[in-house]
Amino acid sequence: MGSAAIRLALVGVGKIARDQHLPALTRNPAFELVAAVNRDGPLTHVSTFTDIASMLASGIEVDAVSLCTPPACRYELAREAINAELHVMLEKPPAASVDEVHDLEQRAQRRGVTLYTTWHSREAAGVEPAREWLSERKVQSVRVTWKEDIRVWHPGQHWILQAGGMGVFDPGINALSILTRILPGRLAVRSATLEYPCNCESPIAAELEMSHDGDARVQASFDFLYSGTPCWDIQVLTDQQTLLLADGGSRLYIDETPHLAAADQEYARLYQRFAELIAIGSSDVDSSPLQLVADAFKLGHRQQTAAFHF
Repeated sequence: MGSAAIRLALVGVGKIARDQHLPALTRNPAFELVAAVNRDGPLTHVSTFTDIASMLASGIEVDAVSLCTPPACRYELAREAINAELHVMLEKPPAASVDEVHDLEQRAQRRGVTLYTTWHSREAAGVEPAREWLSERKVQSVRVTWKEDIRVWHPGQHWILQAGGMGVFDPGINALSILTRILPGRLAVRSATLEYPCNCESPIAAELEMSHDGDARVQASFDFLYSGTPCWDIQVLTDQQTLLLADGGSRLYIDETPHLAAADQEYARLYQRFAELIAIGSSDVDSSPLQLVADAFKLGHRQQTAAFHF
């Protein structure tokens, strides 16, 4: 393709696509949005199709797709795109299961296309500085507090609480993606308590007990019914000082002293990375946050709570 823009189709144009993906694409000259696949109606400024097959049959030339659908259907769509030799970028979580991610990775490798499993919270401004700082210290304990109101951040998105929707782990996996990036050792789930509304198939709250390198205690509290100011914090106690990543990783504190604060550039960085991967003919695939969620479901004690209604 040389210096020509990458012709991209956006698949699934819901809240996250409209709030984050479309603005990021508008500001990135490496991409040209040439089509959309959306079952809930057309975009006003671009050719829109109800499925990938119809888009491919139309004759519109597409180089890559960005999949922003719910995770339960993402594997089939990604497989279809890879089979058509399109580069694929996956919104988080990349699929409904770890096995699906591994299969997509193998398919992309055989087809010679780029597969990029994005974790947008890793692109928050404080994440890489935190990773570098922690690499020189011994982690003693970690506390994650990740609380938000599902009605505010996911209004009417019933799929999140259905089977495969992940429930509170939809936001909670953002915290796990940061942890698996900044901590120098291995994370493992030891136990979990999962709260399920009696009319839902995915949890609305969760408490996780994990270990870091088999030694340090890592606790995570996820709440999807928190009506106060959202709290997306990770506190790491080390042998020297205490690190705090606040506001989803956009603010970094060391012993309560501010060290960094920056505006949100997460999705801009994701598309920059996608363009770089396509240019060098490489993939970036990581399923470790999804594996932690799978382990939490496997090891978790289930508690039933009152019915939930949007």
